[in-house]
Amino acid sequence: MHNWIAAFAISLLPLTAQAQDTGLKRLETTDAGREWMAVGRLDIDGTGFCTGALISPTLVLTAAHCLFDKVTNQRIDPARIEFLAGWRLGHALAYRAAQRTVVHPSYEYGDGSSVTRVRHDIALIELRQPIRNTSVIPFETGDRPTRGEEVGVVSYAHDRAEAPSLQEVCSVMARQAGILVMSCNVDFGASGAPIFSFDGERPRIVSVVAAKAEMHGQRVALGTALEQSLELLQAELSQGRGMNASFNKGTKNLGAKFLKP
Repeated sequence: MHNWIAAFAISLLPLTAQAQDTGLKRLETTDAGREWMAVGRLDIDGTGFCTGALISPTLVLTAAHCLFDKVTNQRIDPARIEFLAGWRLGHALAYRAAQRTVVHPSYEYGDGSSVTRVRHDIALIELRQPIRNTSVIPFETGDRPTRGEEVGVVSYAHDRAEAPSLQEVCSVMARQAGILVMSCNVDFGASGAPIFSFDGERPRIVSVVAAKAEMHGQRVALGTALEQSLELLQAELSQGRGMNASFNKGTKNLGAKFLKP
């Protein structure tokens, strides 16, 4: 699988007691997943997948490491990346090829399992064509949650590749060095999955899954904070930076496929 979710070591403040975490709920049906159709599977270069979430009709938020080839350490051509909005059981509400990708300027793929790498492990994918489907509503983003706050995550993973799962309640256990440590249940494939705050009328994305780790014998998820990083990525796009897709006659046109739920 083309995913980097590795063991990670960091000196933490004492972890707060967490709320009663809920288990994973599979979102296999349209009714169960209706609120989460803007979360989709990112198929990467035919070698694996990550999770991404739509934050505008043309922008998908994910983890930066999803956009690198783990063998060569080089950026993957965006033409080899496809976003499958609301993917479940072999069908998606919309299929879109990537037009351009941009990663945090301070992100270093070959930097091992460092604090800096995880803190900056965030990226935007600009789609070749917008998704304008009334069933796929982009999510708003919000400030990073406080320590002890309840959050949730929607993700695909190696054992749930055909439909996402929702963990509605997990906890922010610590915030340190720009990294969120959470009790959320993630696994390979969950890279780039949106972490949600439910403090409002509709869930808002407040972090992105960058890694899984073990802290003091407990499995945790590590996430990046959005505030300044997301603004920086949007500025990079507006200035024409990032990696453009090298579409050619041999490239499959992935930008105009629709399926009804």
